[in-house]
Amino acid sequence: MQKWIFDIRSRPFVLTVLAFLLVTFLVYFEVTKQFDESVIVYFQSISGNAVLDLAMWSLTEAGSIIPMLLFAVALLIIKKTRRIGLSLMILIVLATLLTGYIKCGVDRDRPNFDFEGTPFPMKISEDTFALFCEGSFNASYPSGHAARAAIFGIILGYALSQRFPRGCYLLLLYPLMMSISRMYVIQHYPMDVIGGTILGIMLAGVVAKKTKLLKKFESSKI
Repeated sequence: MQKWIFDIRSRPFVLTVLAFLLVTFLVYFEVTKQFDESVIVYFQSISGNAVLDLAMWSLTEAGSIIPMLLFAVALLIIKKTRRIGLSLMILIVLATLLTGYIKCGVDRDRPNFDFEGTPFPMKISEDTFALFCEGSFNASYPSGHAARAAIFGIILGYALSQRFPRGCYLLLLYPLMMSISRMYVIQHYPMDVIGGTILGIMLAGVVAKKTKLLKKFESSKI
């Protein structure tokens, strides 16, 4: 998992920045509009299974900022996981704010489709924040949930990589499932979650390097 942690002057950082700019360009000029809408129509057509509908709602709600911050605070309190908790807290706040301002700039509307499955117990929460830009709540690109999920998958995956060198990669399924849930509940287009995931990878790699997360685990081997 060490390859997911990189410096701001490294090749992986440059590649993730270029990938994010490319996806943003395609979204801004509506190059992928037909593809995005066809995917959402598909997810709309398969909803209706009560168990699956509620599972997807629960998963997407778990990706909101409050549950993730509480988890990070719990890690911060424990001495052995304090550096992991610090990295997660910084990244959660940074990703939420950054996605909010990018949404203001791109100004893409959320999918104009109704969810036709089982009614949710509660309204899907909104947790995008951007000072002086109210429109970010209703904007779609990039997905803050996807960005935060990518952050969790990378940081926690690396934290477990010493003990579970192969099993830790299963945590990368979390951002994938989060992205699927955001499309399933008709909150985001596929390019929104792709852009959010790339942004999360970029932020996780750089912040983990700056908070010396690598040093923490290298020293634990001695």
